[in-house]
Amino acid sequence: MPDIAERLQIIRHRIASAAARAARPADSVRLLAVSKTQPVEVIREALDAQQFLFGENKVQELIAKAPQLPSKARWHLIGPLQSNKVRKVLPVADMIHAVESLDIARDINRIAAELGLHPKVCIEINLAAESSKHGFGPAAIRSQLEPLYELDRLYIQGLMCIPPFDPSPEKSRAYFVTLRQLRDELENLGGAPLPELSMGMSHDFEVAIEEGATIVRVGSAIFGERKKGEA
Repeated sequence: MPDIAERLQIIRHRIASAAARAARPADSVRLLAVSKTQPVEVIREALDAQQFLFGENKVQELIAKAPQLPSKARWHLIGPLQSNKVRKVLPVADMIHAVESLDIARDINRIAAELGLHPKVCIEINLAAESSKHGFGPAAIRSQLEPLYELDRLYIQGLMCIPPFDPSPEKSRAYFVTLRQLRDELENLGGAPLPELSMGMSHDFEVAIEEGATIVRVGSAIFGERKKGEA
């Protein structure tokens, strides 16, 4: 079985090939290694293989792991964020991917002002209106874009989505196209660039890149399948 360094090499090659198919440079896509449930020793292996960007789903895991690893490791929070944990995560996370409502955006903005920070965030879009997932619907983000841009501490970087799971990567393509088109619309509506599209995971990241992803969130293809019962 390939080790983590070999898996990373394979993923990077697949990223470069997908980018080439879309006439994009390979470095227009960042690989976010989803390290949730992984011990720090395993993350060190990825660091040794020149993977520096990691994503955690839970604030508790992020703030526990980050101090144990070198500062060259950079951290993104990709899971939901509760108001009572904003103060803990802001000093640690380089980006928050899943700003799911105007209320949490306001909480982040308020606490960022208290801490003297300007956090980078992505707005989570629930494209399929799934009750099991969080995020703005397309209509809601259009109507709430202005109050979001009034939050002067936030650097809104772009959009994030998690399509309904289907083992066929092609089933995700329509959602990735929709997110890109919505991003373009919101750029025109808000008059500000939204350069990041956080979309695509282990099974469908190549399709996401072909449709414009700038950050792909890859976990099991790097670290192996999680054990049954793990998040």
